Amino acid sequence: MNTPVLGIIGTGMVGAGFARLATDAGLDVVLGNSRGPQSLTGLVAALGRHARAATPAETARAADIVVVAVPLAAHEELPRAELAGKVVVDPTNYVPTLQWRSPELDSDELTSSELVQRHLAESAVVKALHNIGPRHLLDLHRPAGAPDRTALPVHGDDEAAKKAVADLFDVLGFDTVDLGPLSGSWRSEPNTPLYAFPYVGEPPSGLSVPELVAWVQNAQGVTVPAARVSELAAAAVRGPAGFRF
Repeated sequence: MNTPVLGIIGTGMVGAGFARLATDAGLDVVLGNSRGPQSLTGLVAALGRHARAATPAETARAADIVVVAVPLAAHEELPRAELAGKVVVDPTNYVPTLQWRSPELDSDELTSSELVQRHLAESAVVKALHNIGPRHLLDLHRPAGAPDRTALPVHGDDEAAKKAVADLFDVLGFDTVDLGPLSGSWRSEPNTPLYAFPYVGEPPSGLSVPELVAWVQNAQGVTVPAARVSELAAAAVRGPAGFRF
């Protein structure tokens, strides 16, 4: 395949971590955030010659595949016109707060990625990177054919877009498991067996919620093969939407 230019809108832990994985693999990456290119000088310098900064709209125009690593509550701020015709990777999860929640998600009328797809109606949204932490992406990438290669779930309504994302992840060191359309993406979201913990193992008992979050973020990655991803997705039962412990 031709190596795509990767765009990343949002440069928190997820966006910056994925940018490191991509630039280490030799991909050209364009980064944008709401604070402007000047806020990314240090990150771009740390990532090296394959990275450059831009506005979110410029990032969308320049890239073949765009990761939108922004809070779900901000999804309507994504540059819809510039993302038209693009493959968009959606790593967001629903975290209802006092400031923002979605009745359509609370009622399970939509999944969070269907909400993003509705806003980006002319883009091909693929749900991915939402159930694994940036530390574990950097721990677990392996060359093709490695016996300990980890797999990541992907969901999407466009088969060609899912193939493009699978090809990208293969270059970055991961297998993928196609878990069907965006309407089924709840199977790998928070509160399911496939979310986070398979990639870090069993946490110590007795941790408070902040301690558990910190432990998950810093734990060493654990290999999860494709067959295990499929098994855990099949075991998922849909409960109330939204991140909770």
